[in-house]
Amino acid sequence: MSPTATIVLIVVILLVLAAIVFGVRAARRRRLQQTFGPEYDRVVADTGSRTEAERELLERKKRHAQLELKPLSAQSRAKYSAAWEEVQIRFVDSPKEAVATADELVTRLIAERGYPTGDYDERLADLSVEHAATLEHYRSAHEISLRSKNDEAETEDLRQALVHYRALFADLLGADPVAAGTAVPAPRPATEDTTATDRTAPTEPDATSR
Repeated sequence: MSPTATIVLIVVILLVLAAIVFGVRAARRRRLQQTFGPEYDRVVADTGSRTEAERELLERKKRHAQLELKPLSAQSRAKYSAAWEEVQIRFVDSPKEAVATADELVTRLIAERGYPTGDYDERLADLSVEHAATLEHYRSAHEISLRSKNDEAETEDLRQALVHYRALFADLLGADPVAAGTAVPAPRPATEDTTATDRTAPTEPDATSR
């Protein structure tokens, strides 16, 4: 084989190898984007590097695979659904306390599903593998909850927090904890008779965007 032919062959082999490597990376990227959805773009923005972001997301998948996750029993699902309805009822008279209870309820549900709940950031990372679609809801709810503890959240903020918590709660539960189309109830005005029995607000479109 002539030197020229040898060089051409080497170039062809290198091009084929490069195409294979590119194809493998592209396929891996598509899988990560499908798995993590908007979380993929968020991690890329946070790290400033697509390569670093994909490395982190792959580590999340490895850690997630080691968790002993378990589905809820029908009894547990019914228990959590009933508890959530109580949270929404409580919101009418005590919005701040209801949001705090919602945060605790979501954390208990996360733990019962088998996720560690010690560190908040690690909790987000673990949840992102199977619940990326509702993770931003959780972040928003958590942020409002922290502001609420410092008396920095308005009533509408608290209502939105409950909507956000409900999105992740339903995702973890496997079903909406309340009837489809049921709105988070509005808090009772200060001048309203506390003996009133109507505790529901007009229904709002079901939050299917979680």
